[in-house]
This record gives sequence, structure tokens and C-alpha cells, in this order.
Amino acid sequence: MSTARALIYGTLVVGILDAADALVFFGLRGAKPIRIFQSIASGLLGRSAFSGGLRTAVLGVALHFFIAFLIVSTFLVASRYIRILRRAPVWSGLIYGIAVYLVMNFVVLPLSAAGRGALSWPVVVNGVLIHMLGVGLPTSLFVRASNH
Repeated sequence: MSTARALIYGTLVVGILDAADALVFFGLRGAKPIRIFQSIASGLLGRSAFSGGLRTAVLGVALHFFIAFLIVSTFLVASRYIRILRRAPVWSGLIYGIAVYLVMNFVVLPLSAAGRGALSWPVVVNGVLIHMLGVGLPTSLFVRASNH
């Protein structure tokens, strides 16, 4: 598979899996889909994202997939210099997923306009698992399948 195709497919799969998890996990807790995607947009817009209707939800979807693109791109570039990332895609993907979770929750969110809310055990467990299995693992498998 070409590098570009791996990047595109990886981005789509990671974005879809992570979004599906959020829609199901937080949907079961009463969150509406529009509110879930507005919460992503709130990282850029702050609280005003929640009064922006469908426009800010669409922005949230776009930002979500842009972040997925950055996650896959980062692993792709790193794998050019750190060979173990391609030789052990399952382990490196699972570990990368944990690293992405930690960076998102302890660096990106606190620095964003949304801030990071309180974490409960169900949210943490779900977050770590989806980042390992739905973000890190597919990222590493698509990168490994690329011909770079």
C-alpha cells in the first residue's frame, strides 16, 4: 500500500473508531451526538461551541479527523527513525495508543480552550482502551502496511 493511501485509510479508520466509541460510550450516558462533536470544537472555541448549533458540531468532526491525521502522521514519521515501531506493530501500536491518551489528556486538553474536566474510572478505562485498540493499533498496522 502506498504511504499516502496508508495515511488516508489510517486517518479514516482511527477517526471513525474513536468517534463511534465516543458516540456509544457517552451516548449511553445521555450525551447527544451534536454535543459530543461540539465538545471537540470547544477545544478551539471554548464554551461558545455549545451554542453554535450544527456549524460547531461540523467543525468538531473536522477537528476530530484532523487530529486523527496528526496521530497517524506522527507515527508514520517516527517509524522511519525507530524501526521497532514497524517490526512490532501490535506492541508498538498498543503503547502508542497509551501515549496518545496521555498526551491528549495531560497536555492537549489542559492547554485547549475546553480544558480537561474531572476523570472518572469508567471514562479513564474506556479512554485508555479505545486509544490502545482503536487509535494506536490501527495506526501501527496501517503504517506497517505502507511501503515507506
